Amino acid sequence: MNVSGEFTVNAPRDVVFRTLRDPSSFVRFVDGVSDLKEIDPTHYEAVFETKVAYLKFKFAVTVEVTRMDEPSVIEAKIEGTPLGVVGRLTAKSITTLEQAGNETKVTYSVESTLAGKLGSIGQPVLRSKAKDMEKIFAQRLRAAFAQPSPV
Repeated sequence: MNVSGEFTVNAPRDVVFRTLRDPSSFVRFVDGVSDLKEIDPTHYEAVFETKVAYLKFKFAVTVEVTRMDEPSVIEAKIEGTPLGVVGRLTAKSITTLEQAGNETKVTYSVESTLAGKLGSIGQPVLRSKAKDMEKIFAQRLRAAFAQPSPV
């Protein structure tokens, strides 16, 4: 399943890149991610918990940053093993940052494969969940760069 999209953030590209590259910042933007541990600068482990349709899933996730072209591209490989359910999640994500005036255009593409019980739910349901997660991620990232309003 491929999910892709784009949104803009009110900040310069290099600042957005550094924020996305910083694990302690990044984890605040992804709904359901906790217990992020940096193994080394390109390898991470975390727990990802989500509800899809009527089922709740919890994954032990490993992330490998496979390509980084500062300040424009971050590519990663993600593997997750559900805790308590038979199956597997594998994904490859590419995030591209492009300066657009005073803003940064964030373009992303995630190619994922789901096996086992999660894979049987169906792509329309999973695609809808992925789009919901994108909205939350974009809102949180935009909020991190929101200018405080004058009093």
